[in-house]
Amino acid sequence: MAGEVPSRSMAPRAALRRFWRSARGFWREPTAWALIGVLAACVVLQLFVQYRLNFWNRDFFNALEARDGRLIWQETRLLLVLAAASIALAIVAVWGRMTFQRRWRDWLTRTLIDAWLTDQRYQRLGFANGQRQNPEYRITEDVRLATDAPIDLAVGFLSSLLVAAAFVVILWNVGGSLQLHIWGEFVIVPGYLVIASVVYATTTTLGMMTIGRNMVEVIENKNQVEADFKYVVARVNTRTTLAVVPDDASILAAAQAAVIRQWKRLCGQHMRTTLVSHGNTLLAPIVGLLLCAPNYVAGTISLGQVTQSAAAFVAVQGAFNWLVDNYPRLAEWMSSAYRVGILLSALDDFDTQLPLSVDRKSLQDQADPQPT
Repeated sequence: MAGEVPSRSMAPRAALRRFWRSARGFWREPTAWALIGVLAACVVLQLFVQYRLNFWNRDFFNALEARDGRLIWQETRLLLVLAAASIALAIVAVWGRMTFQRRWRDWLTRTLIDAWLTDQRYQRLGFANGQRQNPEYRITEDVRLATDAPIDLAVGFLSSLLVAAAFVVILWNVGGSLQLHIWGEFVIVPGYLVIASVVYATTTTLGMMTIGRNMVEVIENKNQVEADFKYVVARVNTRTTLAVVPDDASILAAAQAAVIRQWKRLCGQHMRTTLVSHGNTLLAPIVGLLLCAPNYVAGTISLGQVTQSAAAFVAVQGAFNWLVDNYPRLAEWMSSAYRVGILLSALDDFDTQLPLSVDRKSLQDQADPQPT
């Protein structure tokens, strides 16, 4: 096709490395690290509140079991204090996260636009890595997605690590051991709730990775055809000639059909991943209660300890299943970062790929391409 820019084939890892080489420049600024410090402090303080709420759970249900009205009222007032602290921390965390994302996006967008405008590259950029570059889409939409997700994922991952470490201790100490009668012998399983939690989380995580293994590719294809569709519509709308081009309708129809086809594939992927994520959300609290039931029936733990252990089980599951909960978001980020990396690489190599004295007719031909 006339006007294509030849480029080396670029592997996803290479494209992601190219994205980070430019994007991490913002992280050298003091403001970035100040915001990261605020977010880290919020995570640690929020963990303390959750940890205290777990013990509140135990004390409140023990008070209910004892029908102690004074203690119930005391725990109710404590709940209001803990809830207010959690809400305040959540609000500060939202401010820090969105401020970081906004400034990072602004910094990276300006960097990308400067590279795009240098030597009028915007007039000569066509194809790279087998894809139409659609720099307008990548600068606006892909940069937004590529700078939104990392800070959310990083904060969530840090929170999951700390939650897992703190609440595993509760599961081990409060849940106690499980006594099983197997083949006429009594077997003691220490910390059985921790073992069950690891097995459960491993099963759901492997299930998500298996079911969603193609999601990054599906999202990448969806983003590409969306960008192509916008490209074709814009080119038809901005033609320099007023003459009717008979192929316009078929070109637009083909681009639209490609978009619908990729959205159908994406729908199938989300349906399959929802099977794991929604099933986990529904079952984890129930599984925690069922696992605590034998010791409660045996009288070795109180009702408050049952609810405390079940809540800790859910917290540990949420931490261990970080990948399950964030897999679609991670796939979306990888796709957008990959596309930005491809564009950055094309801009890096542009002068060696296409001479500045590019033929004007080729540029005109490039303005009306067939959809890919």
